[in-house]
Amino acid sequence: MRFSAARCRAFLSVSGTPFAVLALCGPAFAHASERGHVLLLPTQFYALGGAVAVAASFIALVFLPPRTVAGLGERRLPLANLPIDKRAAVSFLSFVFFTLLLYAGISGSRDPLANPLPLTVWTLLWVGLTLAHGLFGNLWGWLNPWYGPWTLFAHLTGRKTGWLKLPARLGYKPALLLLFAFAWFELIDTAPDDPARLAAAALAYWLFAFAGMCLFGYEAWTGRMEFLSVFFRMLSRLSLFEARKTPKGLRLSLGLPGGKLMEAQPLPPSGVAFLLLGLASVSFDGLMRTFFWLGLIGINPLEFPGRSAVMWQNTLGLLAVFLCLGAAFALATWAGERLAGGREWSRAAGLLVWSIVPIALAYHFSHYLTALLVNGQYALAALSDPFFKGWNLFGTSIAHVDAGMVLGARAAWVIWNAQAAAIVAGHVLAVVLAHAVAYRLYGSVRRASLSQIPMTVLMIGYTVFGLWLLSTPTAG
Repeated sequence: MRFSAARCRAFLSVSGTPFAVLALCGPAFAHASERGHVLLLPTQFYALGGAVAVAASFIALVFLPPRTVAGLGERRLPLANLPIDKRAAVSFLSFVFFTLLLYAGISGSRDPLANPLPLTVWTLLWVGLTLAHGLFGNLWGWLNPWYGPWTLFAHLTGRKTGWLKLPARLGYKPALLLLFAFAWFELIDTAPDDPARLAAAALAYWLFAFAGMCLFGYEAWTGRMEFLSVFFRMLSRLSLFEARKTPKGLRLSLGLPGGKLMEAQPLPPSGVAFLLLGLASVSFDGLMRTFFWLGLIGINPLEFPGRSAVMWQNTLGLLAVFLCLGAAFALATWAGERLAGGREWSRAAGLLVWSIVPIALAYHFSHYLTALLVNGQYALAALSDPFFKGWNLFGTSIAHVDAGMVLGARAAWVIWNAQAAAIVAGHVLAVVLAHAVAYRLYGSVRRASLSQIPMTVLMIGYTVFGLWLLSTPTAG
């Protein structure tokens, strides 16, 4: 068990044994809570049930006209019209909040569970906001800390398109490299939760991105270069809500999950790789803690030596999982194209990769659920006292963090079944979307069904893999 600085001081005051305290104290890690429960049913029952559910959904779709699926996905229920675009004002507020977070990271508590910067980045943004995009749409388009400052810069200079033009041949390659760097920093760097270190990295990235927006234009840079904008925009295509620009402002409407993917354009190879890396990084985050992986790289799971001892092994592991997933997806789409008699494998892969979005979101929910439940409480407390001065701005700084919500037999049963259900549901929705996209590609129920046999096999395998990751023993 790891102790925060506050817990160490409390223990010292009670026990009066400083050497015992020094032996127990250690750095706290805020971005991922460990699983503290075991399965209540045999793993194979969950894996078999998930595999059967995905396979059954494919069989059912063979008899369901894809035109009906596509038609349901295209339907929209109008909700409201917003006559005024307040994105710049919201973004300015986000920029002010970001600045305060940087100051808290530099001058606030050194404990990652008491400093709001690590908790906001790794819990509220990377976990909470990612899941929110799958439900509500592209919130990052409003909440990012660049749009407001950039509008001021564009107004002062009179240039909205930038001085330079991004080469089209770059595709999504810069965003892909930045996403890999982000994943490496989160999963492999020795201290991603250190507030001062994280503040330096966040400030450097903000300056880099803002310079790019000024030089190349906001739309061009966020469209293919700024990895968070690219990632959140892709995930938002799965959301229930949609906001479209009209001459009268923004029109809000409600649709079915994944309905916006029906009209998505095929991604280039770098865009395909970007989406696959998003899924691979979360999968490796679960794999790198398993007894299986630690044994594979020669580490005793019961004597984990720390991140610095396994940096190069985990770097190679992250690359290997990404390359294996990419190769499996390429093989599945190529085999499906051959079965359907098509000749545009690149276009097929660029469209079918959109069916990965619900799987990526389901894995994100399942893998980070316990971290969100526990560290989300720490985040509320830290935001009430951001500079560690004894404040209680929102009445939550002295709140008791209830870790019991993820402990005990009942909590374990609820959490694990929620995780398993999310993974199975994500894969089932992926099968449905892939089938509709395949019909769009081939225009024939028979050819669409044939093309999806290899992809369904891949999804069944990944369902079993995901359920195994949630059930296998972990350490480190």
